[in-house]
Amino acid sequence: MTGTSTQLRGAPGRFERPERPPAGPGDPRRDIGPTYVANAVIGLVFSATGPLAVILASGAAGDLSPAQLSSWIFAVFFLNGALTVGASLVYRQPLGFFWTIPGTVLVGKSLGHLPWSDVLGAFLVTALLVLALGLSGLVGRAMRLLPMPIVMAMVAGVFLRFGLDLVSSIQRSPWVAVPMVVVFVLLSVPSRFTRLLPPVLGSLLVGVVAVLATDGLRSPIELGLAGPLLQAPTFSAPALAELVVSLAITVIVVQNGQGAAVLTAAGHRPPVNVATVLCGLWSLPAAALGAVSTCLTGPTNALLVASGERRRQYTAAVACGALAMVVGVLAPTLVSFMLAMPPAWIAVLGGVAMLKALQTAFCTAFSGGCAFGALVAFLVTVADLTVLGIGGAFWGVVAGYLVTRLLEPADLLAATGG
Repeated sequence: MTGTSTQLRGAPGRFERPERPPAGPGDPRRDIGPTYVANAVIGLVFSATGPLAVILASGAAGDLSPAQLSSWIFAVFFLNGALTVGASLVYRQPLGFFWTIPGTVLVGKSLGHLPWSDVLGAFLVTALLVLALGLSGLVGRAMRLLPMPIVMAMVAGVFLRFGLDLVSSIQRSPWVAVPMVVVFVLLSVPSRFTRLLPPVLGSLLVGVVAVLATDGLRSPIELGLAGPLLQAPTFSAPALAELVVSLAITVIVVQNGQGAAVLTAAGHRPPVNVATVLCGLWSLPAAALGAVSTCLTGPTNALLVASGERRRQYTAAVACGALAMVVGVLAPTLVSFMLAMPPAWIAVLGGVAMLKALQTAFCTAFSGGCAFGALVAFLVTVADLTVLGIGGAFWGVVAGYLVTRLLEPADLLAATGG
């Protein structure tokens, strides 16, 4: 990714306007290519593997029925896929919206002692809170006060596990992992063939062949269509106190902060305030279908901008969103396929896809000012310090900012302009 900056950028004013005219009907057809399709597929595969497993685990904690889980998965893919397509076409930049993964983890913990209907009520109130904060315009101003090295150090801490899982998979499942890594490296050497078959897509295809030739699928793949299920919320003080503020923080600071930082580092200007408003609006129908809050996701956007020309990267988000809508309709089939593939395939695919994003995060975090604060942010994030039910990504940014403000005031002034 190119075009890094020392500060999270955003257009002045409460609601950011597109810097280029919205994409017309013929623009995506002209701008899309194999690289962007591959990035879209990998972004979707990432969302449909590890993050989806978190939903399944959280649902199991609350003893949700198959119909409730299917509705949840339909909502997070279909609704957010439609939002991704629309926002990316209007702003002509990749804006990948999915769901808050740390928020889903919080929900799983809460379902051990809270009824599902109370959790749905917390989803609705969280959506209203995020919407109100977005309409206030405060989010964009707050994000512009955070130095890019601090935020990207947090991103590096979040993304680090993808690289570690990649290395671990080579040892655990060499017959699947090694062919995938070798093909990725060979296709990364510049050549005419690389333009026809991007490295990550080649790794994916070889991985499928390796799985079928060795251990095979762990279970049969069953076909099925999702059935959206409207669910009535209830409201209780314990559920609202436990979930609303924590969920809002995971959306606005942790997830949207990652997404905005990744896109800014790639040379884009994500509309932070507008994205927050959209997250609040879209979380309302998602909650009615039993789904956790919408966010401008970090890892998926990193995959969408992993390669290609910056002006054409919006097509990767459009393709990813369109595929997500299809996956939402086929939610039961998706769950079946994910459970059938071995963990090594998922880990290697995510690892090779995130290498460039991880490299950029480290370079941005530690190549200039605020380096000590960035180190603190990285360590707290990797340690996953959890306080008040809020995970390490948030506290990493807080700790890094405070350390920089205390020990590196000149760097902070240079990074934020104030």
